[in-house]
Amino acid sequence: MDTSYEECIKACQECMEACNQCYSACLKEDNLKMMAGCICMDRECANICALALQAMQSNSPFVKQICNLCAEICEACGEECRKYIHDHCKKCAEACLRCAEACRKMA
Repeated sequence: MDTSYEECIKACQECMEACNQCYSACLKEDNLKMMAGCICMDRECANICALALQAMQSNSPFVKQICNLCAEICEACGEECRKYIHDHCKKCAEACLRCAEACRKMA
């Protein structure tokens, strides 16, 4: 595994965890309809982070493209999570935006 991936791998791992926690917490909120956008973006983001992690760990020839897409999705998820007042959404937004930045450096 390439050591230049370390920072990005860590960011993807943290983002995936934050998205999974946010997703789970959003499902327990009273107004599920209001949280729908956040819930959907959390899933997308956690999935692309998992794919980016695998790509970096296996030195995929598509790392740059996957990290580029990961950055886009993380940014979109971060923007979506920022709209909500819940702590889990705020933490998720921060992790997403950090991950987007790390992925941009890779791509």
